[in-house]
Amino acid sequence: MQINGPKIYFIIPIFGGIPITQTLVTSCIATLILCVAGVLLGRKLKKRPGRVQVLTEKAVTVIRTMVVEAMGEHNARWTPFIAALFLSSLLGTLLGMTGVLRSSTADISTTMTWAVLVSVICWYESIKNNGFFGWLKGFTEPIAVMTPMNIVSEIAQPVSLAFRHFGNIAGGGVITTLIYWALSGASAGVLRLIASSSVAVPLVLLAVGLLLVLLARFKAKDKLKIALRLLGILCLALAGLRLADLLWSLTGRAYPEMSGPVTGLCWFAGLAVLICGIVLLIGRKSKGKTALGVLLAALGFLGICFVSEGPMQVPVLTLGLPAVLSLYFDVFSGVIQAFVFSLLTMIYISSNCPPPEEKSKS
Repeated sequence: MQINGPKIYFIIPIFGGIPITQTLVTSCIATLILCVAGVLLGRKLKKRPGRVQVLTEKAVTVIRTMVVEAMGEHNARWTPFIAALFLSSLLGTLLGMTGVLRSSTADISTTMTWAVLVSVICWYESIKNNGFFGWLKGFTEPIAVMTPMNIVSEIAQPVSLAFRHFGNIAGGGVITTLIYWALSGASAGVLRLIASSSVAVPLVLLAVGLLLVLLARFKAKDKLKIALRLLGILCLALAGLRLADLLWSLTGRAYPEMSGPVTGLCWFAGLAVLICGIVLLIGRKSKGKTALGVLLAALGFLGICFVSEGPMQVPVLTLGLPAVLSLYFDVFSGVIQAFVFSLLTMIYISSNCPPPEEKSKS
């Protein structure tokens, strides 16, 4: 298992060498997507809007309302900047779910750049409203003894802003990787134990799996019913792996060679079909839909076995859980961290942009 930083694709040999990293590529793609979306959504506006224009106007209104409530009506001009910051953070995180790109917010250079930019904006607004010497005088308030602490606080502001966002996104990726690595090892150990056994063990697992699935059909608590079905499906999957491996070995056929992209596409397609089948089996459905669930689960399972170059090479225990964790860390945590970063940005900027009446009093 290796957990590395962003990969360097190539280096442009100017100004001492400019490295083109995964983070830079993701940031450029996110920027391009936002620019194209802005142009497409902002053109051909009509007085009688369609669905897309209604949703766009609603989103703009929500963001503007959030900015006004946090910063005041006089700071509504910062709405485009806050929206761009929020969407860049969110999209930069979600692009990491593609498996091809790396989340730009999982690199400290991205969040630190944003944080330094916010600090520069705060200093500029403070100097514009109070003058250069008034800005310097602010470091001595409320008393001159506080000057060192105020300077340290001014430096710590962008550091804490950057590390909070980076730490949550990068930490989520590390946790998902560690869990996937542990489940892969456990899955390999279980499958190796089953592979070394005779036909008796998969037959026992098959019987136990069918028994658990049948027990789940009787009246019981919903949570217990779901647990029994999941455990039964796991036993059936392990038994099916071993039996499929035995049948395939009897034919003496070799697995076809496929390229990496084709293998990955077929693997995820089989996983999607398997998940659809399991969902139909778990839910309260009719007999026809239950049979369809069994068929889809079997087809997806066989497809995964086929592209994994052997039924006993399928990491059974890693199916599903890393994807759920990725949804949590990339989607939920990504939205929360983008919102928190934008909210703190609004608080920092608004503290240096007081209402006009306060400016005149000062």
